Amino acid sequence: MDAITINSFFLIGALLIALSVMLSPVSSKLGIPILLLFLLVGMLAGEDGPGGIQFDSYSTAYLVSNLALAIILLDGGMRTRVASFRVAFWPSVSLATIGVAITTFITGLLAMWLFDLSLLQGLLVGAIVGSTDAASVFSLLKGRSLNERVGATLEIESGTNDPMAVFLTVTFIAVLAHSSADMSAGFFALSFIKQFGVGAFMGLAGGWILWWVINRSSLPEGLYSILTLSGGLIMFALSNALGGSGILSIYLVGLLLGNRPTRSRHSILNVLDGMTWLSQIGMFLVLGMLVTPSNLLDIAVPGLALAIGMIVLARPLSVWIGLLPFRSFSSREKWFISWVGLRGAVPIILAVFPMMAGLPNSQLYFNLAFFVVMVSLIVQGGTLTKAMSLAKVELPPKPEPISRTGVEIYPTSEWELFIYKLKSDKWCIGEPLRNLFMPDGTRIAAVFRDDTLMHPSGSTKLEEGDTLCVLAQEKDLEALSHLFSEAPEKASLARFFGDFFLDVKAKLNDVALTYGLDLGEFNVDMTLQDLVMQHLGTTPVLGDHFEWQGLQWIVADVVDWQVTRVGLRLPPEEEEQESDVAADDVVTN
Repeated sequence: MDAITINSFFLIGALLIALSVMLSPVSSKLGIPILLLFLLVGMLAGEDGPGGIQFDSYSTAYLVSNLALAIILLDGGMRTRVASFRVAFWPSVSLATIGVAITTFITGLLAMWLFDLSLLQGLLVGAIVGSTDAASVFSLLKGRSLNERVGATLEIESGTNDPMAVFLTVTFIAVLAHSSADMSAGFFALSFIKQFGVGAFMGLAGGWILWWVINRSSLPEGLYSILTLSGGLIMFALSNALGGSGILSIYLVGLLLGNRPTRSRHSILNVLDGMTWLSQIGMFLVLGMLVTPSNLLDIAVPGLALAIGMIVLARPLSVWIGLLPFRSFSSREKWFISWVGLRGAVPIILAVFPMMAGLPNSQLYFNLAFFVVMVSLIVQGGTLTKAMSLAKVELPPKPEPISRTGVEIYPTSEWELFIYKLKSDKWCIGEPLRNLFMPDGTRIAAVFRDDTLMHPSGSTKLEEGDTLCVLAQEKDLEALSHLFSEAPEKASLARFFGDFFLDVKAKLNDVALTYGLDLGEFNVDMTLQDLVMQHLGTTPVLGDHFEWQGLQWIVADVVDWQVTRVGLRLPPEEEEQESDVAADDVVTN
């Protein structure tokens, strides 16, 4: 490769990445997933597009995609809160194993019928496209305010279901490449245990070692992110070499680092955020250039039937069966989880496996995987906002600071600086600083007025447009944001949590007297908390709701997994008759 070729490679690569970045705002305006946009840019740059780039190196695409996926999963793991495992761990495990197996089987039968394949060949197609894609799910759910049970289940499932898809794909390739007599049940059982067991052990053990090394190293700040990334990739490679799932390992490395006091954590996350975007762009550009769109025309009709069959049949059945033991999920939540079974880079990566193994029909498998991914991103990804609204799993967006940054007071410091700009309708406008009811242990570090740093005292009165810099920790974020910022409002979510708020310790008898309810056979000593547990079980999450006595009751506040407030939404015809007759000992604003 001469200097001119290398320079051309840099120029074309940089132009494609820059074009992808500049076109990213178009995705939100058109309502299409940004990953689909990256994929389309790659296709336009390929041999059938105006770019005309001849790229057919499956090994290079496999290398780039695996590296990108590893970085995406490391970042996703670091941003997943272990606390969410309380409501989502076992449902996610069920979907990541049983759900993937059911999707594989049903899709395999469809592929066998549509493309005249043998049963094993059809099941191989099902295994290739059987798992949801972490890159797609993390990207599309980022910044969305979802019911925690639903959001956590989707994120954990997408981060942990790839090992099952890899296991099934490798298994069916081994059976097709060799005589079935050479394959034993013990071989498959051992392979399954190694994929999950070795992957989980290497991820947790390696993550702990990496955490220990990071916290005991004294390095320039910029090197901690490099150490984290390299350590995660070491676990990814070692796990693969030992027969485990490198994908699961690096996700667990990120999960452990993100949920322990880690040195320079905010700096690491900031660097990984940029690396993740670059990985997603690079991966989908390469995969877009790898496919030849004209080759997809021959399979367009049966390929569309296969993709739609997965969306409306295979995925919903796998979700409903996989979540059958978990009664906390409503029908709407199950429907939404089944709809967000997004396919992305992983099926395309797995479709390279048969090519590398030299199997017959390997080009068909690759084209099918690509076609299914395209349809999934367009149909499911493009309708995500509408699906959230129909399923009623969207929560009102939380108020947030305009920016936040870590303050490393000591190596594992969890202090942050939250920046707020005061609006005219905030109660604190005109109040002196001494009157602010801020959480214990938080401090206003600086006040800016008209872009000028002030020297405030306790008597300084706040004005509209003031910028506050507050020193606090993440546990104080919600309380501070309610004080100083406001969430963007949606008309459809304005009354999400109800018209009145009631303390869960309130007696049902008092509530009945206030609102004219007929308790019937209910125990008069029951509290609202007993009522919530009766309808929602022991692990309700923010936004859970039920109907009782013709009224909607919504979980409006949860602290340490305990419901503290319940919202009451009146029927539409009663809204105009609202009055302040609610007793002070029952209704709390």
